[in-house]
Amino acid sequence: MKTLELVIIGGGPAGMSAAVAAYESGIRDILILERDTALGGILRQCIHNGFGLHRFGEELTGPEYAWRYEQMVKEREIPFKLNTMVLDITSDKVITATNAEDGIFMIQAKAIILAMGCRERPKGALNIAGDRPAGIYSAGMAQKLVNMKGYMPGKNVVILGSGDIGLIMARRMTLEGAKVHAVCELMPYSGGLARNIEQCLNDFGIPLKLSHTVVEIHGRERVEGVTIAKVDERRRPIEETREYIPCDTLLLSVGLIPENELTKSANVSLDRITNGAVVDQDRQTEIEGIYSCGNVLHVHDLVDFVSEEAEIAGRGAAEYIKGEAGEKSVDIAVKADGKIRYTVPQRITAEKDVSVYFRVADVYRDKKVVVRSGDNVIYSKKHQKLAPGEMECVKITADKLSGVNELIFGLED
Repeated sequence: MKTLELVIIGGGPAGMSAAVAAYESGIRDILILERDTALGGILRQCIHNGFGLHRFGEELTGPEYAWRYEQMVKEREIPFKLNTMVLDITSDKVITATNAEDGIFMIQAKAIILAMGCRERPKGALNIAGDRPAGIYSAGMAQKLVNMKGYMPGKNVVILGSGDIGLIMARRMTLEGAKVHAVCELMPYSGGLARNIEQCLNDFGIPLKLSHTVVEIHGRERVEGVTIAKVDERRRPIEETREYIPCDTLLLSVGLIPENELTKSANVSLDRITNGAVVDQDRQTEIEGIYSCGNVLHVHDLVDFVSEEAEIAGRGAAEYIKGEAGEKSVDIAVKADGKIRYTVPQRITAEKDVSVYFRVADVYRDKKVVVRSGDNVIYSKKHQKLAPGEMECVKITADKLSGVNELIFGLED
């Protein structure tokens, strides 16, 4: 069995950022394991612009952003294995993986960073009535077909779900000559970024039907149409609002699920809301030496934040390997009040500056984000608008953590 200091599972933006940060922190014995044919992860199929504004101060496409990090990895001569599937991780950091060159092999790592990204929720999770005809795709699959393979999935399209990939594919399909009849969203608000609603739907005259869902798919061999309906406040279809839309393609943009099967095999505790690992301020899970970052931890809307978080994990893993992590000086539980759905990290174990990411549960206007420790207000800031589609971040300084054993994030008038 080979022994390595740091193994990073996943060669997307999170994996590459973590590798570079660990290298810059003095770790040289690093290996990235990536199951695809190239580094870059999901960015390789995201040919639209809008990446890198925070990180590089300029607007890049997904492949350009990925290429910059790939160059950083190659300049530092950080080794990586492509076409390599990790099969199992144990809690004592033994990795079992396989590829065509090495067969099945095992690695004993001092530290592991999980950066596997996420997968799309499939049609099977939705319970939509109808047969299983051709022409139903997840939005990400359609994106790969159009942008990387040069295939058009269809000409008349309905999109269910208003996540960012769905909004971007509404624009992409329109630019390629398809007719997008509607984007239907079950919730009374969109799950995507405001800029994507503006640039991808409004600029192209594509209707966004909030509080609507697809209740039936028509067609046996190929999709022939869908029936949509408005839903009530309990998200049940209102029968008299049923509307038939003829189409040959249904794209699903109904949420992303962090790819945590390997995390589970290592017996790492998962957060029931994020579906990612429970982590501290260094992105270390409850198992010492195993770190998690990027979309496998919680779903991000901007890749710039993925890189930022991965650097935290990379530096944390480097400190752990070098024995500089220090003792856990505090144990602060970070909780949300319900209006805020979740926080990452979920606990703080050291008195140092911490960036806490969170999402709200609904659309709120003119509310204050308030962080309390008992009756003491640690942080308070008014926001004109907060939406579930946009991740927020609060920076808590080390001096505010002294003598605290619980932080509660909430919204107040």
